[in-house]
Amino acid sequence: MYQPETYGIALLFMILSMLCWGSWANSMKLCPGYRFQLFYWDYVIGLIAGAVVWGVTLGSHGVAGRSFFADIVHSGQHSILLAMAGGAIFNIANLLLVAAIDIAGLAVAFPVGIGLALIVGAVSTYIISPKGNPLLLFVGIALVTAAIVFDAIAYRLRETEHAAMSRRGIIISLIAGLLMGTFYPFVSKAMTIEDAPGPYAALLFFALGVAICAIPVNYFFMRFPLDGREPAPMQGYWQANGSWHLWGVLGGAIWCTGAMANFVASRANIVGPSVSYSIGQGATMISACWGVFVWHEFCAAPARSRTILRWMFVFFLCGLTAVACAPLF
Repeated sequence: MYQPETYGIALLFMILSMLCWGSWANSMKLCPGYRFQLFYWDYVIGLIAGAVVWGVTLGSHGVAGRSFFADIVHSGQHSILLAMAGGAIFNIANLLLVAAIDIAGLAVAFPVGIGLALIVGAVSTYIISPKGNPLLLFVGIALVTAAIVFDAIAYRLRETEHAAMSRRGIIISLIAGLLMGTFYPFVSKAMTIEDAPGPYAALLFFALGVAICAIPVNYFFMRFPLDGREPAPMQGYWQANGSWHLWGVLGGAIWCTGAMANFVASRANIVGPSVSYSIGQGATMISACWGVFVWHEFCAAPARSRTILRWMFVFFLCGLTAVACAPLF
C-alpha cells in the first residue's frame, strides 16, 4: 500500500483531510427540503463506496506493508472490533452533528462540535501515542478552545429572537463534539496493536461499523427528530430527487477521502495520530468559511456578532498553526 515517507507529503495528506472533512456537509446544503435523516442513508453508501475505492487504489499500490485485501485477511479480530466500534461512535456523533447543522448552520455546528472533538481527540490520542511537541500541541488546543467559546457567543447574539432553538443547536453540537472526539482513539488503537490492519483496511472496518450502527440509530432519529419537526417517513427517501441521492453519496465519499488521508498520515512516523487528527479537525475553519462566505449564515447578524466571529477565525488559525508545527520541534 502507499504510505507517505516525508513530513511534507504527510502534511499534504492532513491538509486534504481538513478540506474534505470541512466541505462534505455542503452536499447536504445542496439538498433543500431533503430531511437530514434521509440524506444520511445516501451518505453511508458513499462512505462505504469510498473506503472500497481507496482500498483497491492507493491501498493496493505501493511498497509499504501489506496490500488492501491481504491486510483484511490478516487483521486480528480485536483490531477489527476496535475499528468498527470507532465507526459506531462516529455514526452517533455525526448524526447529532448533521442535526445541529440543520438547526444552527455550518458556521456554528462545525466550530463548536468539531472544535470540541479536536480537544477531546487530540488529548486522548496523545495519551495513547505521545508524538509531537506537547507544549505546541496543547497551546494550540487551548487556542481552539477559545475559538469555540467565541463562535458560541457569536451564534447566541445572532439568534436573539430564537433563544430556545439557539440553545438546542449549541447543546447538540457540544454532545456531538464529545462523541466525535472519542472515535479516533479506537481507530488509532486498532492500527497499532498486534495483527493490526493498515489504514486502508481499518477505514473499511470503520465504515462497516458506521453502517451497522446507522440502521437502528438513524431509524430512531427518523421517528423522533431532534429538530422538533414531524417524523421523517422512509417513503420520502424513495420519492426524493435523484440529484439529492447523488449529493448524499458524494458527501459520504468526500468525508471518506478525508478519513483515508488522515488515517494514512497518522501512520507516518514523524506525525502520529494526535497531530494528524488535530490538523484534520481544522475542518472547523473550512466549514465556518463555507457557512459565512458562501451560505451567508451571518449576513443579518448584528455587528458585534460578526466582530466576535472574526476573533474566532484568528484563534482557530493560531491554534491550528501551533498544532501543525508540533511534529517539527
